[in-house]
Amino acid sequence: MRWLVLILMLLPGLVRAQQAATLVADNVTLNADNQLVASGNVEVFFEGTSLRASAITYDRTTDRLLITGPIVVQEPGGALLTADSADLDPRLQGGILIGARLVLDQQLQLVANQIDRQDGRYLQLYRSAASSCQVCGTRAPLWEIRAERVVHDTLEKQLYFENATFRVRGVPVFWLPAMRLPDPTLNRARGFLIPRQRNTSQLGAGIKLPYFVPLGDHADITLTPYVSAQTRTLEIAFRRAFVSGSVNIRGAVSEDTLQDDTRSYLFADGSFALAGGYQLQFNIETVSDKAYLLDYGYNDQDRLESAVNLVRVTDTSLNELRLSYYQTLRDAESNATLPPIIGEVRSEARIRPEAGGTLTYATSMDTAYRTDSTDGEAGRDVTRAGGRADWRQDWILPFGLAGSAQTGLRGDIYRVTDDSAFPTTSVRVVPNVAATLRWPLIRQGSDGGASHLLEPTLSLNWAEIYGRRPPNEDSTRSELDLANLFDRSRFAGQDAIETGGQLSAGLSWTRLGAGGASSTLTMGRIYRSEAQPDFSSSSGLDGIRSDWLVAGQYVSPEGFLLELRGLFDDTLETTRTDGRARWSAGWVDLGAAYIWQDRDLAENRGSAISEWTLDASFVLSDAWRMSLDARYDIAADQPVQVGVGFGWQNECVTIEVSASRRYTSSSSVDPTTTFGLSGSLAGFSAGRSAGGPAAQCQQ
Repeated sequence: MRWLVLILMLLPGLVRAQQAATLVADNVTLNADNQLVASGNVEVFFEGTSLRASAITYDRTTDRLLITGPIVVQEPGGALLTADSADLDPRLQGGILIGARLVLDQQLQLVANQIDRQDGRYLQLYRSAASSCQVCGTRAPLWEIRAERVVHDTLEKQLYFENATFRVRGVPVFWLPAMRLPDPTLNRARGFLIPRQRNTSQLGAGIKLPYFVPLGDHADITLTPYVSAQTRTLEIAFRRAFVSGSVNIRGAVSEDTLQDDTRSYLFADGSFALAGGYQLQFNIETVSDKAYLLDYGYNDQDRLESAVNLVRVTDTSLNELRLSYYQTLRDAESNATLPPIIGEVRSEARIRPEAGGTLTYATSMDTAYRTDSTDGEAGRDVTRAGGRADWRQDWILPFGLAGSAQTGLRGDIYRVTDDSAFPTTSVRVVPNVAATLRWPLIRQGSDGGASHLLEPTLSLNWAEIYGRRPPNEDSTRSELDLANLFDRSRFAGQDAIETGGQLSAGLSWTRLGAGGASSTLTMGRIYRSEAQPDFSSSSGLDGIRSDWLVAGQYVSPEGFLLELRGLFDDTLETTRTDGRARWSAGWVDLGAAYIWQDRDLAENRGSAISEWTLDASFVLSDAWRMSLDARYDIAADQPVQVGVGFGWQNECVTIEVSASRRYTSSSSVDPTTTFGLSGSLAGFSAGRSAGGPAAQCQQ
């Protein structure tokens, strides 16, 4: 019969403890030496720590537990201790374990001839070996760290190694007199992170050695020296969390052989919740020169935006204040004429009047400022203030028809300086009306249980400008697509407005398969009473009649996606075509995209663009994976960029190898080839991995 004994509570040596231990065993006897002997499925519990053993002898004279193995000690934090025999105090806080093994977070195992336990906090391991790799018999693990002594601070969650040797398959690789590593249960540990090797054709072979520093519970900074024969760089990454938001800062400073001056960049962003439902957001993007981000692989943006934004959104209102500064990295542009400074403030609200429908009203003000004072477009500064009101009503009509009507009025005041082609002050008033009619036709249960939706749509719009036409600053790039086919205006901003009468006609078909597949096909075009001069020839919107828009999509439950869109004129000549395909399965994620755009000087495009992009990742096996990405310029018949990467991972090691080539060049950027290598060891907080397949031991 199994006994449940609380006899330890009665022993004088344990009464002095704040909390008594509990002993569970099959048999408990008192021998001639006045020793308490427990045997058979012995378990001891004390303050969250449990111990299992074959037999335990409590010596009342020495106040010690003499334990016979096999012994298993389970710590509250998850650490697991095993041993052949032990001599511990009754509170399991101190003592010696012989032939012991320590397992941390089911990852890192440390084997030692002897482990000393002190004050319930420190474990001292003598003649120890540490590894997170599978150990098969007498064969050496893939990697291990052997040390004369290892001290595990269970409170600070740190491992201290003395006279340590790192070995690969038993072969010594390097030796350190002392080192400190975080144990795998520590999430944020001060110290070095995984080093990364980077080799480029411009900067040569180099290494990055990140050093992580926690700054309290809510902030940290990572300092990464990057050293090669051609550069001395310090990278900085700072994070800070607040009760109401967070801040992230990334940057670098470099001295290299590519330029004489010090080079640097700074990216920062933050978001804070303020009183009254307001949200404050900001971002900073700045760089010392146009080539720095590409030379070091930090970013491939060709325009940088620094902005501060204050916004409040409710279900019936929007209030926003935004100020932006742009920095161009394009060779053909200058910051002075971009314009670099854009400011905007707007307020919008929506109500439902008793007469029916929805009334939306808004006021706004924006400005575009150039630092160049040259007369004309290169130096023009524009400020606009205005307001608008729109009313909309929707109806369900006989025979399943759905209709809507909308009318509105807007007024704007413009102030233009540094451009004599426009008056300094001008006023513009724009009334507009619109009506839309849709007829959704549904057929269900046909074609093997599939459902079909056929929806013809007509939209009639009219608008007119009374007053002077202002310069177009914010709507210089527009194109016909599914999102704006039935809009009142296809201009993205406030300055340009489509005028005259226009009729939008379209037809869409949607099929929902019984097995989960879906497909859509839409086509349509726009007819106008007058051409719109602000639309470019490649937008598909110029002229009395727009190009034909044809767009389709197919999605399968097996993870396949195909999207296509094209703009065609009356002779079926293509103006713009783009498409993308994606296939996601358990072992592959494959994506491809294609774009073709005709030559258009109005959009600063001196030649046609025809380009493929490809990205793919493959799971080759439980341990191996591969990634590919490429861009190819068909018009120029040359690659733009290509990259390949391989990763190998098992239960204790992760290795990443990559190579890429950027072929593009300009007056500030040269073609570059980059190689990368990084690796990490599972089992330490500074180099943990998700864990790959464990090595199989041969029988």
